[in-house]
Amino acid sequence: MALSIFNTLTRQKEEFIPQQAGKVNFYVCGPTVYNYIHIGNARSAVAFDIIRRYLEYRGYEVNYVSNFTDVDDKIIKAAKEEKLTPKMLSDKYIAAYQEDTQAINVKPANIHPRVMDNIPEIIQYIKVLIEKGYAYESQGDVYFRTDKFETYGKLSDQSIADLRQGASQRLNDEENQRKESPLDFALWKATKDQNEISWESPWGFGRPGWHIECSVMSTKYLGEVLDIHGGGQDLQFPHHENEIAQSEAHSDHIFANYWMHNGFVTYGETDEKMSKSLGNFVLLRDLLEETDPMVVRYLLSTVHYRRPLRYDRNALINAEQSVSRLKEVLRRLSNRKAHLKEDSEFNDLSLHVIKEFEMQKMVFEEAMDDDFNAANGMTAIFEMVKIANRYLDSSEVERNILDRFYLEIVKLLDIFGLDLEDNEVLDAEVEAMIEERNQARKNKDFARADEIREQLKAQNILLDDTPQGTTWKRG
Repeated sequence: MALSIFNTLTRQKEEFIPQQAGKVNFYVCGPTVYNYIHIGNARSAVAFDIIRRYLEYRGYEVNYVSNFTDVDDKIIKAAKEEKLTPKMLSDKYIAAYQEDTQAINVKPANIHPRVMDNIPEIIQYIKVLIEKGYAYESQGDVYFRTDKFETYGKLSDQSIADLRQGASQRLNDEENQRKESPLDFALWKATKDQNEISWESPWGFGRPGWHIECSVMSTKYLGEVLDIHGGGQDLQFPHHENEIAQSEAHSDHIFANYWMHNGFVTYGETDEKMSKSLGNFVLLRDLLEETDPMVVRYLLSTVHYRRPLRYDRNALINAEQSVSRLKEVLRRLSNRKAHLKEDSEFNDLSLHVIKEFEMQKMVFEEAMDDDFNAANGMTAIFEMVKIANRYLDSSEVERNILDRFYLEIVKLLDIFGLDLEDNEVLDAEVEAMIEERNQARKNKDFARADEIREQLKAQNILLDDTPQGTTWKRG
């Protein structure tokens, strides 16, 4: 089955065909670093991390670039409040972003470009747009002429007339006077305060507009045509719409072949979008202080990336229960195979369960090939868990099969960024206690066996007596 992607630009699923066989140029809009990230920000990072991981699973070499916006009105304001320079503030929150996303196992991008490191390239890019008649200077600002770009509005499926009317209602008289059209957007902003961070340019001291940054950085590191451009649903307009306009005006050809947008995180019973502006957000680092990072990762991973994700206490509880089930099957497989010898041949039961297991692996891949349907993919993994548990409960168990089940489940969970392997080893004293208990049960000294069970329980080690022997887990 071919891999298909829902392309926001065409509003339909399309077979994914990269420009160069086996390679994917992938750009995702990163955060504006003026605060710690909340669950909604983390959802976007996780959604595209899964897409990247699955592309790699399918054998693609993925060049993944995601920027940091480190100069912006919000950054300047926050820097003043924290009595830091914009550079110091950005450094602080980039480090926090990396720490928080690493905790939930988001792979770093191949390149994390920063705006401050690309000012000369941004100025040169704007100069080309002016030379081609797509941009103009006004009182030290530089604006993009949206009326000249005939297909403006194609990503958000809106007409220029409707967009122009909406823009005119949002602008004040001063802004309107500087622009040829209310819909024109800033490529360069003149410095209004001499104490603010700024760079020298042909139009005077100033700094880049938000939209131009991503056009410059994405094409600098990935080339003029991207295979995939991704970001949050809230970036579709105006950010990505403006990226398309300025990029295609600059290059005279398509900017990105596939556009992908992840859904919002909603909060509480009202299902209101989580955002800093609404004040209804939960910081990722605060949640991680009281919740297993893999539970948070599971919650953010297992809803289809285009659908809204509801965050509340029940969602966390359900995620915790699911993670426990996955950890338990890995624990059982690991413990059981440790006590079995290598097998040379498969018996009839083994051949049957292998066939069942491989069928569910195919179901998983079909789900993920269908626009990265993580929810259906995880359902297939839990079917594999059921097969593994049934096999573990049987009397005819072979180590080769247990190894195969364990490795396959771990491999598929890795696509979701779920690291659930328990690498802890019981120390010699505890192992000796379990062996002593086994001997006591053989001697029908059940009082001593119960005593050892309680001693181990006090150490948070729980025993499970099965027909195949005693297994253990941490409480």
